[in-house]
Amino acid sequence: MRTLRFVTTNPGKVAEAEEYLADVSDVDRFDYDYTEIQSDDLAEIAARGAEDAFQSQDSQVPVVVDDAGLFVRALDGFPGPYSSYVEDTLGVERVWQLCEGLENRRAAFRCVVAYADGDTTETFAGSVQGTIVAPRGEGGFGYDPIFDHDGETFAEMDTAEKNALSHRGRALAKLADWLAEQ
Repeated sequence: MRTLRFVTTNPGKVAEAEEYLADVSDVDRFDYDYTEIQSDDLAEIAARGAEDAFQSQDSQVPVVVDDAGLFVRALDGFPGPYSSYVEDTLGVERVWQLCEGLENRRAAFRCVVAYADGDTTETFAGSVQGTIVAPRGEGGFGYDPIFDHDGETFAEMDTAEKNALSHRGRALAKLADWLAEQ
């Protein structure tokens, strides 16, 4: 079975990747601080990060990088690929306040997982639709308290329930299918 290195400092992301990729690879966490390019395209950001991370290591172990964001339709996709920065500077509560008066608060969590092995770089996208709501719930992280999917915020779901329908999970499932064909 092949090994993949997931570039993240978040053990929850590694656990989710292990769940989706269990039949096709072992997953190790790779703590590498790649330079994240500024782009409106998640696939471009993730692919460049994966290529950079692969080149940084002494071994030839394939790497996986993900990039994700919250895309609010009425805000023309904002905060999108800048979600982490916006969360750090404005906070989740202020993003809710931006959306509170909007007639249409539909949004999507989107994720792109990029795989790089030195010869190939492939990207796999996943998304989940929802609505921006007043913060609810104690679980999850990031925008989970304001992202409602079918009457429940991601922060109100347990980890297994959230991972079963998450944007990252959907992208990882596509990666798993692709790896199984290789």
